[in-house]
Amino acid sequence: MVNDCPLCNPVDERVIWRGKLVRVIDASDDDLPGFVRVIVKRHAAEMVDLTAEESAMVRKAVRLCELCMLETMHPDKINLASLGNMVPHVHWHVIARYKDDAFFPDSIWSPRRRTCPEEVLEERRAKAKIMLEKLPSLLTSLEKICPE
Repeated sequence: MVNDCPLCNPVDERVIWRGKLVRVIDASDDDLPGFVRVIVKRHAAEMVDLTAEESAMVRKAVRLCELCMLETMHPDKINLASLGNMVPHVHWHVIARYKDDAFFPDSIWSPRRRTCPEEVLEERRAKAKIMLEKLPSLLTSLEKICPE
């Protein structure tokens, strides 16, 4: 753990699931329902800082989040991002993208292009709620298959 790392020392996270290696949090905001992050629980700045087994486990957790998101939210696209420029700690962003979302086709960190209608966002929030309820059992099964 690094004392000044906000991912080692989280505050007010909405944790969906905690495993031995990763935790998955709900990073949704008003514009992006269903946005999740997969965060390695020990401090590692790069994927190569993980063992091969740990790296595989992280990728499998991201994949399960992506699959669940596709099945429940039906986005036009899913963005996977692992930047670490602001917080050099291994974590993955899994983001449902729609052609009418506030930022499309740019990244979610770009300026807004539009406002998505509230009724559309409400429908996406309902689908995101279903996804967030399904994820823990999927991730728990992964950890049973791939114990550390």
